[in-house]
Amino acid sequence: MNTPIQLLQQNWNYDTFRPLQEEIINAVVENNDTFALLPTGGGKSICFQIPALLKEGICIVTSPLIALMQDQVQHLQQKGIKAIALTSGIKYSELDTLLDNCIYGNYKFLYLSPERLQQDLVKERLKRMNINLIAIDEAHCISQWGNDFRPSYKKIKVLREIKPAVPMIALTASATPEVVDDIIKELDLFQPKIFRQSFYRSNLGYMVYHTLDKNDKLIRILNKYKGSSIVYVRNRKSAIEISDFLRDSGFAATYYHGGVDTKEKTKRFQQWISEEIQIMVATNAFGMGIDKANVKTIIHYNIPESIESYFQEAGRAGRNGETSYAFLLKNENDILRVQNQFIKVLPNIDFVKSVYRKLCNYFRISYGEGEQTVHGFNFNIFCKTYKFPTLMTYNALQYLDRCSVINFTQRFTKKSSLHVTTTGNQLLNYIENNPHLELITKAILRTYGGIFDEEVTINLSLIASKVNTIENTVIEVLEKLQEADLVLFNHKLTDADIVFLVPREDDHTINRVKPFIKELNDSKTNKVKNMIGFVQNETLCRNKQLLSYFGEKNAKNCGVCSVCVSKKNTKVDPQEIRNDIISLLQNKQLSSRAILTQLKYPEEPALAVLRELNERNIIKIDQHNNYQLL
Repeated sequence: MNTPIQLLQQNWNYDTFRPLQEEIINAVVENNDTFALLPTGGGKSICFQIPALLKEGICIVTSPLIALMQDQVQHLQQKGIKAIALTSGIKYSELDTLLDNCIYGNYKFLYLSPERLQQDLVKERLKRMNINLIAIDEAHCISQWGNDFRPSYKKIKVLREIKPAVPMIALTASATPEVVDDIIKELDLFQPKIFRQSFYRSNLGYMVYHTLDKNDKLIRILNKYKGSSIVYVRNRKSAIEISDFLRDSGFAATYYHGGVDTKEKTKRFQQWISEEIQIMVATNAFGMGIDKANVKTIIHYNIPESIESYFQEAGRAGRNGETSYAFLLKNENDILRVQNQFIKVLPNIDFVKSVYRKLCNYFRISYGEGEQTVHGFNFNIFCKTYKFPTLMTYNALQYLDRCSVINFTQRFTKKSSLHVTTTGNQLLNYIENNPHLELITKAILRTYGGIFDEEVTINLSLIASKVNTIENTVIEVLEKLQEADLVLFNHKLTDADIVFLVPREDDHTINRVKPFIKELNDSKTNKVKNMIGFVQNETLCRNKQLLSYFGEKNAKNCGVCSVCVSKKNTKVDPQEIRNDIISLLQNKQLSSRAILTQLKYPEEPALAVLRELNERNIIKIDQHNNYQLL
């Protein structure tokens, strides 16, 4: 009989457990209901995988994230452990066979989405399985107060009815005390053993900086703190632009977002892991499976939507125990921007109803039909067809997904490729005779090297933004070049899958989820407000603020965050800074970068004085973003 430590060594190549892992595993092995609250990087999956391997039978794992399920299944299979994930879109006949395999095929892990648990076939087969453990991953999704609340998670309790004697473990990396209590209640955990690892990170400094020039601040941070870094940005366009800016500034950088194809994602990830690339500029799509211990800095270029998201992403720095930093850059417009992006685009019930109705019409689904049908879906074309605002529509589809009306899976296989099959001179001669094609063609040639040598994946939205047009115009130009036998152009139109989980019943379907939509909106709004409060609070230790949010009320000042550091610099006389700034600006204009470089003071108090002088109309900013005296 293997012991937990032997399984850890054999399958994961670790000699010791991380904090609380062994205690959690022992509690589960002893058949206790268990709650595990471990911060990002705490090794949650091992806490249920090892107990399941120690026991006879199969472990049922529920997770809301298809990518996370597939990732864990792949890792288990690579270790020779039999595991399977039943995601949406699997045909009934195939599902029947796969469930039989779980009963008779010595499988150790069955990963299910919460929606799967509502199917009669699945429930019947679960009754016949020898289940040794039920693991609820991302358990905060069951609480209306939790980050990423999903009403479908409330139905997980059906597992209790099917297998009442089987122990259950709930796991999460982000839960306030209110959410913890809610999870225990909703899952009906019986006298659970509760394990909470402190969120305190003594080696991690949380630095929130107000800056007039984010790019300049970014360069200075990266020059000062050498080593692996992640720069988190809000969207794909920013990921590309900032990655290009960093490369132009001499850094080894690349970008990562959901639209990058799988092969290229893997390549870039490995380049970053192996230190070939220092900086990964990424959207929050870069998160799952990151286990790189020596990340020196995490830099948030924009304000995240919640403290939970910020804390998880910041926590990827310094897992090796060495001094590391999580920077968040903000300016005067960021608070309004985050409110516009995350609060003003929340859909009300009428808008969700309209999106659902149009979605059914878009795929020609009749009333009472459509259940479990799968459809390739182009999000942008759908929005343009019905003149829906994109962000609000995206949120509406996410709400329908979370409420188990549809399954909205962004496949990000939407890609276009281009190969110029003629010579450069022939192509240039052609566009010279067809000048309406010239601007877009030249933009492509200047953006993608090697396009004459081989087929190259191109980003249509990037090209469109460079020439200030729309994607369809770019497509039309490329199709005309293809008609002239000058290029080979391949274009895929779908970028997502829609699976209708219930038959079409417009009013009944939406009225059923109406209360959840209000809860989702309230929860989202509160989380954005808490994040803004964290960013604006420049008097209380950053670490203390975060720990208090997660229920640790008696934390001491960390001494290393931006607030604590600024208090150490209170001896700086603001009047001295004012005098020196005014002296610098006598008879000349200077950028904030030039001013800060020439001043002898720390950046934060110097910036504060600059803002004060500007507000008091002693200095002003001209059209070139230079300061001058009034």
